Amino acid sequence: MSISIPLSPDAEAKLRERAQSAGEDITSYAARLLDDAIRKPSLDELLAPVREAVNKTGMTEEELTSLLEKAKHDVRRERHRLAS
Repeated sequence: MSISIPLSPDAEAKLRERAQSAGEDITSYAARLLDDAIRKPSLDELLAPVREAVNKTGMTEEELTSLLEKAKHDVRRERHRLAS
């Protein structure tokens, strides 16, 4: 498949530079970057199981925020204790 993507002159120059540094032509390099990007899960895909688990708890957003804030402070307190 072939597509055309409009790029700013700066983006095209950087793409060419990086392709050259990688020893690839610009088309192959761009195709590899796109392929790599779409194979990685999106943030929404990564967070879906967490969101589902939180939704099943019935916890409100405020309760979740409070729980996470407490955990953050506990971790910081423990790090400080271990560093002392």
